[in-house]
Amino acid sequence: MASLDVTPAANAAAKSLLSARAVRERAHEMLALGLEDGLPAWRVDLTRLATAADLTAATVRDSYPDLKVPFHARWRHFCVGGRDLWAERLAASPGRTAAETGRAAFDLAITSVLLDAGAGAAWRFSDASSGAVLGRSEGLGVASLRLFERGALSADAHDPLRADGLERVDAAMLGEAFQVSADNPLVGLEGRASLLRRLGQAVGRPGLLFDRMVARAEAGRLPAPVILKVLLDALGPIWPGRLSLGGVPLGDCWRHPALKRDDETDGLVPLHKLSQWMAYSLIEPLQAAGVEVVEIDGLTGLAEYRNGGLFVDTGVLALKDPADADRGHPVDGPLVVGWRALTVALLDRLAPLVRERLAVSAEAFPLARVLEGGSWAAGRRIARERRSDGGPPIAVISDGTVF
Repeated sequence: MASLDVTPAANAAAKSLLSARAVRERAHEMLALGLEDGLPAWRVDLTRLATAADLTAATVRDSYPDLKVPFHARWRHFCVGGRDLWAERLAASPGRTAAETGRAAFDLAITSVLLDAGAGAAWRFSDASSGAVLGRSEGLGVASLRLFERGALSADAHDPLRADGLERVDAAMLGEAFQVSADNPLVGLEGRASLLRRLGQAVGRPGLLFDRMVARAEAGRLPAPVILKVLLDALGPIWPGRLSLGGVPLGDCWRHPALKRDDETDGLVPLHKLSQWMAYSLIEPLQAAGVEVVEIDGLTGLAEYRNGGLFVDTGVLALKDPADADRGHPVDGPLVVGWRALTVALLDRLAPLVRERLAVSAEAFPLARVLEGGSWAAGRRIARERRSDGGPPIAVISDGTVF
């Protein structure tokens, strides 16, 4: 893990980066730089944002004609062919208290999100129970659910729905669970396995974070940014090879030379994509346990290639060097860091335009619904129209722990 300055001031500066507010603030600074033509890799054309909003609103209406869009969360990927596979599994094991169900849901959501770092275009999962053959995030979701519900992550043979046995996860276990073969390749197996082992070392059982978050609620209300804060504090040590500052692991935080500060955080761009998607995914289990989750728009949009691809494919973002579209780019390089930060800020610009087209309010249609309905689906839709494999417009070289 690359270490920066270790002083009390650096420690405080590092903690200031572990929040949704820091992600949003620095993302909008990146957008301001882009609008002033101050980024070496990217041009920004806000006149094209209407096109992105039109496509996103049309995608929402196609998928949800009644506009009853759920939150962007891992739970959507456990629904197949009209069946809610997680609800079916819970129904088959009655008698759990609300807290026990909450812990099990946290165990599943957290491990499943960490296993969903991109599948590639070729990989597929055949689900024997539903008969579905699924790829990408949907396939990874169901595969991780099946892995979890058969007790592969549990240290208690009598209670399979828990994830307190993560130390034994290895690439071979995941390869078997995800049906990986020479003809069905999946990138980053060792990276994913290592991430789950490190999760176990850091928190023991991730489901216990349910109790920690419930304890942070005041009068039964818990702000969504607090969910993220708990996750960032707890999961910081699990991310391999990342920056740390003042002894604090920074997680999904990278350098970009254009973002200036006069303190230890100079050039640092927090994004926290997987942790924020995890935070979105923990809202529903908390709500089911009677906790009112508020300030949901305190979280940000997600800096990933579907949302980012939407802006590239609609022309909001354009590479200054077109040849960059044919090259692979490291996830910590300025081109990718800039792209991801611009994506977060542009989602804030996109959301009100989408609501305007759908005639809904921000209160009724928070960013979590815009993402699900939504920008993520629209990014996938236009990718399929533009490229035969439906892949992103920018090739990112990653280790399976970012996207």
